[in-house]
Amino acid sequence: MTPDLRQLRYFVAVAEERHFGRAAERLSMTQPPLSQAIRALEEALGVALFARTKRTVELTPVGADLLPEVRKLLAAADGLRPLAQSLARGEAGALSLAFVSTADYGLLPELLREFAARYPHVRLQLAEATSDVQIDELVAGRIDAGLVIPPLPPRHAAALTYVPVMREPLVAALPSTIARNLETRGRGAAPPDWDDRPVTLAQLADFPLVIFPRHLAPGFYDIITGCYGAAGLSPRIGQEAIQMQTIVSLVSAGMGVALVPRSLRNLRRTGVVYRPLAERAPIVETGLAWRTGDVSPVLGGFIEIVRAHAAAMPGPSTPQRPKSKPIRC
Repeated sequence: MTPDLRQLRYFVAVAEERHFGRAAERLSMTQPPLSQAIRALEEALGVALFARTKRTVELTPVGADLLPEVRKLLAAADGLRPLAQSLARGEAGALSLAFVSTADYGLLPELLREFAARYPHVRLQLAEATSDVQIDELVAGRIDAGLVIPPLPPRHAAALTYVPVMREPLVAALPSTIARNLETRGRGAAPPDWDDRPVTLAQLADFPLVIFPRHLAPGFYDIITGCYGAAGLSPRIGQEAIQMQTIVSLVSAGMGVALVPRSLRNLRRTGVVYRPLAERAPIVETGLAWRTGDVSPVLGGFIEIVRAHAAAMPGPSTPQRPKSKPIRC
């Protein structure tokens, strides 16, 4: 027979009082049932816990060693109710969240700071992944939510809910030598604000373009190449990379130029200059996706924070199904 919590509480009371009568009084019961419960506990464990005489009750060596362990068990049992209530309120538990690398330099830190301040006891499990990988992980139930770049595959429209969180313009990331040369052609010297002057797509067209592979980020890829096309230009694809840090590193190494979200200005890299576009800047959107109808209390708390950020975003902020049409500049 497995001991129950009631028997363990009786054991602690007798061990602390060293007297069955006082322990029974403390437990608001009579002495005979208490004595019977302790004997039943000893029989269940197969050991003697108390050495009894007519005048004294002392713990046996086994009982003395067992007492602190029983106290730990009872403390853990007493914590189950408040823990369950915290879990129900989303104040405890775990949240597995994936994110695209572009979110790491603006949106993600803001959301995580607010979430950690509001829910300090929730364990965060973070993973960087491209949008296509995140969708597969979401559908398979291996993550709770993901910060992705739309569009999402139409075949998953019924399974996922999506809310846009941030829209930001793209800027040009150029090797500093190229950026300076663009301003010194025919001028002799670069103007004082050469590293912040707008640049045209026509000025970039002769340089290799560093970009995400289309099969991994079709929306982001189409935004960039579509803008070249709208300007009557054909981008010369140079290198491809799946992480924004790598793209910027390749730019720093002089491998080409890139169009990146404006928040990437926070990624300082020697030899890279970020310049605004002279044309109407293409807009890239980042949003949160999760399985429809599968919202735990913890995820619900995170979604609430996301909705607040979405409400402050210019343009539509209401949740919507993923769309298959790429965003255009």
